[in-house]
Amino acid sequence: MAALRLIPAEKIIERLRYENPWWATTQVPQGYGSMIKRLYFSLFYPFVCEMHVRRAVVLMGPRRVGKTVMLFHAIQQLIEEKVNPQKIFFVGIDNPIYVHLSLEDILHLCKNALNRADLTGCFVFFDEIQYLKDWERHLKVLVDSYPETKFIVSGSAAAALKWHSTESGAGRFTDFMLPPLTFQEYIHLRQMDHLVHNGTIDYGHKQLPYCLTHDIKALNKEFVNYLNFGGYPEVVLSEKIQNDLGRYVKNDIVDKVLLHDLPSLYGIKDVQELNRFFSYIAYNTGNEFSYETMSKESGIQKDTLKKYLEYLEAAFLIKVLNKIDVNAKRLKRITSFKVYLTNPSLRTALFSPIGETDSEMGNMVETAVLSQWMHREKLDLTYARWKEGRTEGEVDLVLVDDKKYKPMWGVEIKWSNRFFEKPNELKSLIQFCKANGLEQALVTSIDQQGLKVMADLAFTFLPASVYSYNIGDITLKEKISK
Repeated sequence: MAALRLIPAEKIIERLRYENPWWATTQVPQGYGSMIKRLYFSLFYPFVCEMHVRRAVVLMGPRRVGKTVMLFHAIQQLIEEKVNPQKIFFVGIDNPIYVHLSLEDILHLCKNALNRADLTGCFVFFDEIQYLKDWERHLKVLVDSYPETKFIVSGSAAAALKWHSTESGAGRFTDFMLPPLTFQEYIHLRQMDHLVHNGTIDYGHKQLPYCLTHDIKALNKEFVNYLNFGGYPEVVLSEKIQNDLGRYVKNDIVDKVLLHDLPSLYGIKDVQELNRFFSYIAYNTGNEFSYETMSKESGIQKDTLKKYLEYLEAAFLIKVLNKIDVNAKRLKRITSFKVYLTNPSLRTALFSPIGETDSEMGNMVETAVLSQWMHREKLDLTYARWKEGRTEGEVDLVLVDDKKYKPMWGVEIKWSNRFFEKPNELKSLIQFCKANGLEQALVTSIDQQGLKVMADLAFTFLPASVYSYNIGDITLKEKISK
């Protein structure tokens, strides 16, 4: 405890009391208590309560997706479920007052603050854990030393957290990834659930349960708003932040990752080059790239590009999609691929908001649809592109069965009603379905919905906003059922 001499122990205890007002009031701060819970809270909270399993919960995710708020909502729920508030500790590790302390030092001070003899049945929350060097080693020791205590930690540097929690905490940590908001969660936070209702759609010869809308115009308005501002809870709930999105998202999310998190994790020396590269990708989200063209356009060497892509994907800023051909075969040598932002509003923050008639809408809608699917783990998503003679074909999104190596479905993502009127123009999708024995496929539109049969294939048309909402809804239901 020699490190305590740097700052008097009583001053640190004062800070702990300030951070844990429920010790005295039995209430979390009103600002957190009044916030609407993310839908993902219902998935996260059972891990917090799981006392019989000796594992720490590691809440990971990009910056500003609401991890700290979720921790406070968990504390609030524990208090509502009659857990003694003086058995709940919260510590923000990013505060410099804790910089020379180990997690065990902090725990001793928490016990001293409450004159508590032991930590049996206590819940300990460490926020922004990545600010503590070798945090995973410290946390593993605590899990082993205090078997009757539940430890929950959060952190923003997703790459470091994922790496360390899997490498060093095997059998001791449970990872929980909190991604940016889905469109479904956006609608929930905006308290606009009245825009959707339960219904069914025709998908091939089947009727599937689906969330539909009576007011596609209003839902589309919210969808465009989601594309521009919808990834982060604070942005969704604050018009002031929306009016200054560039500063909020760029300074608080993009710059901290590009200028601090990634360079410190991977020893990147030319942070300005990384910054320029990310802006280049963000502007072109949803486009196909090759290392050759990317290197030529950005002026960055291929080996460096590959590393940057790997780092940006690990930091949950981008998703790289690999290509298959018309027969769903993977290319042995990766020559081209698509890159998407994990959240379309990142593009708005760097450049400017878009309207529903702007030329960028197609790529932004594609980015939004893919970002809904990113909430699913272990999905082998690809896109198809091929050239046969003079003809070229492409299907925007294909799910491949990773055991049988066959496509399970294909989706053509459009922000247009043209193909609803002329489904015979979906030549690439028709060719792909026939080559792979698919009897149906899905095509998005602006506001048209229905089933069209063409070349013995059944095409289900859905508005892109409705489709995006349902990906989030179905994903959440599947996660809850597990």
